[in-house]
Amino acid sequence: METLKEIELCYPQLFNTSCLRPKHVPSEAVMIYILLSSISLITITLNLLVIISISYFKKLHTPTNLLLLSLAVSDFFVGILMSFQILLTTDCWFLGDLMCVAYSVLMYSTLSASVGTIVLISIDRYVAICDPLHYSSKITVRRVTICICLCWVCSIFYITLLMYNNMTQREKYISCIGECVIVINHIAGVADIILTCFAPVTVIIVLYMRVFVVAVSQARAMRSHVSDIKNSDNASAMKSKMKAARTLGVIIVVFLTCLCPYFISSLQSKDSFFNATSLPLENWLFSFNSCLNPVIYAFCYPWYRKSMKLIVTFKILEPDSCEANIL
Repeated sequence: METLKEIELCYPQLFNTSCLRPKHVPSEAVMIYILLSSISLITITLNLLVIISISYFKKLHTPTNLLLLSLAVSDFFVGILMSFQILLTTDCWFLGDLMCVAYSVLMYSTLSASVGTIVLISIDRYVAICDPLHYSSKITVRRVTICICLCWVCSIFYITLLMYNNMTQREKYISCIGECVIVINHIAGVADIILTCFAPVTVIIVLYMRVFVVAVSQARAMRSHVSDIKNSDNASAMKSKMKAARTLGVIIVVFLTCLCPYFISSLQSKDSFFNATSLPLENWLFSFNSCLNPVIYAFCYPWYRKSMKLIVTFKILEPDSCEANIL
């Protein structure tokens, strides 16, 4: 048990109502802060490169890449909020109740938008592989833009509604001055799990399994025609299908690994708590998905490596560099 010499108040002038915090940070905690800070920096950097690449190069202005752009924007903000939270992780919250709620709404809105965009990407790839002849007519830039806007608006509205009680009845959930705690009751927590975990995961798995089956069946059909395989176009198409099939399994595993621990922990408790001054591992793992998304969705594309090289070497500052053919 800590002695009085080992602790101090967040607000010394409020002796009876202030939260306590340790004077000395354990060495293990310092290592964790360094690790989390590195993850946050990588998340910001990778997603910023995706944002610049898709926004700047005109050849990348396609419906699929717009979805990748939306995903990168949401994950970029998650990285910024992660770094913001790390700087404030001193067991005390000094920005007041309003900023506590605003921070929580922004964090969960961006995470929700990230999950929603992944669902949209799964739909896009489902149509591209399972109905390629009608892809260009069904998936247009205008429709994708509308879907992205709706995804963001719905995410912000949903999270605001979910945390409404925390905005209007803050004194009910605060035990001492200097903490940032968001409480979601059990019923709302269950609804949140269904809407932001079970439903998206179900849609993604169903669509990706269908895509996987179609990709494998097409690859097998092409193998049965050896003469056609010798044709470079057919061979290239077969390799593309098989690569997509392998990538789908990785996407599903990573997505479930990062998101499910958080929701499992939420189901085990009567109420869901979000404490911005002391986040458990499952919350950080939830956010870590934002670091992995640009690796999974962008690094597998050759155009990303080309655009990254042009950005890092500052060749994008050259005249008409936005017209470069990096596909």
